[in-house]
Amino acid sequence: MKSVVFMGTPDFAVPALRVLAESDEYDVKLVISQPDRPQGRKQILTPSPVKELALQFGLEIYQPENLKGDDTFEIIREKCPDFIVVSAYGNILPKRILDIPKFGCVNLHGSLLPKYRGAAPIQWSVINGDKITGVTTMLMDVGLDTGDILLTSEKVIGENETAGEVFDALSELCPELLIKTLKGLEEGSVVPVKQDNDAASYVSVLSKEMSIIDWTKTADTIHNLVRGLDPWPVARTKYNGKLLKVFKTTVLDKKSNRPAGSVSAENGTIFVTCGMGTVLSVDELQLEGAKRMSSQDFLRGHSFEDGFSF
Repeated sequence: MKSVVFMGTPDFAVPALRVLAESDEYDVKLVISQPDRPQGRKQILTPSPVKELALQFGLEIYQPENLKGDDTFEIIREKCPDFIVVSAYGNILPKRILDIPKFGCVNLHGSLLPKYRGAAPIQWSVINGDKITGVTTMLMDVGLDTGDILLTSEKVIGENETAGEVFDALSELCPELLIKTLKGLEEGSVVPVKQDNDAASYVSVLSKEMSIIDWTKTADTIHNLVRGLDPWPVARTKYNGKLLKVFKTTVLDKKSNRPAGSVSAENGTIFVTCGMGTVLSVDELQLEGAKRMSSQDFLRGHSFEDGFSF
């Protein structure tokens, strides 16, 4: 039985930890996750999804603020891991930790590397309107997602699929891909391949600042932004001085000669003219201080006067 130290934090990493914890071939010696963080309006200290699963399996858990200290290095080294498996952990691994495991540190990354190195690769694949994404297993080095590629698993992105939905789907690809990767490294059948640095791209973390909709962009571009920012930070605009979150849209096969941002409503549907005369319908939205609802329900209590623009 091969020993594993697992490092991860969000929901994305849960299926990978579960397959290892349930396996008869791998022994999870230690789970490292981010410290409990305050969440919600009441700022209640909440464990990460990875920690919650580790507790269910009775696994040893360690939650350092970072991995720089000697204590952390010694704790990991004492476990003598054959593998360190990393999935959306949230901290850079120092070289001395990378050098600990016999077969190396294997990272599960939510893109088809070398495309979308860095943070939020899944969200950016949706924002950019990509048709295909996937998960890559990578042999980690000291760079930011620059290590040698091991295996990949692809997924088609639906035209209306949100980043949250793609996130969940990719996480479900991880268990099988991870086990194939670990076995392949043990047997020597998986050979690391250098990344093409010339084809590499980097993406940044998401921010609320980027969530304001620019209605001069085309309907396709705005539709992809709305999908890519769901579930956070959610695309938004203004309605009568209040914040209006936009959750679902549809690109319509029609043209308008009205100015970008012009809004009209008909038969329970909200139509918005976008850049180059393209048209979008806003299907689900949430006005500040209210609940999320369909456009039809929204229009029962609100209206758009002639000439109204977002």
